[in-house]
Amino acid sequence: MNRHGHFDALARTLHWGMAVLILAMLFIGVGMVASLSLRPLLIDIHRPLGIAILLLALLRLFHRWHSPPPPLPADLPALQALAARASHGLLYAVMLAMPLLGWAMLSAGGYPIPLFAGVHLPPIAPHDAAWYALLRTAHGAFGYALFALVLAHLGAALYHAWVRRDGVFASMTRGGAQNIAPAAEDHAEDA
Repeated sequence: MNRHGHFDALARTLHWGMAVLILAMLFIGVGMVASLSLRPLLIDIHRPLGIAILLLALLRLFHRWHSPPPPLPADLPALQALAARASHGLLYAVMLAMPLLGWAMLSAGGYPIPLFAGVHLPPIAPHDAAWYALLRTAHGAFGYALFALVLAHLGAALYHAWVRRDGVFASMTRGGAQNIAPAAEDHAEDA
């Protein structure tokens, strides 16, 4: 169990690195829809970036299991602690679901899934136009959900940094210990 009151260097590196990748992916997704001229280039970036996010999310979950996050402050209201746990669970679920939906969507559409230098992913869904349409809709809806979750996460982080000033934000930015004694059962989530 994490007894240091802060996230270790690997957790912080994965968090901030994935934050950059996810924000880039959100803008790339919008760009793919908005620009026909840039669409082929953005698709070529989108596929391997999505798989990288999937692999990094799995690595984060594995690391999190071996090095649990620090506890939330003891004085955090129960509803906020519940919201923190729920939102982080949703963030992880969407970080895993988005690339899998994209991969399945391309598989159902019968599209090749090149990553780089002749490396292709195998299909994970049967070639079926109806499945393709359903998965494409789901992939887009999850993109909006991810955007909303990222905004909520950012809002909560700023709330901890500027309003509560309880060390939760500092525990992910510089690894410093929290200022308030943590609760034994509540855990901050790294998303």
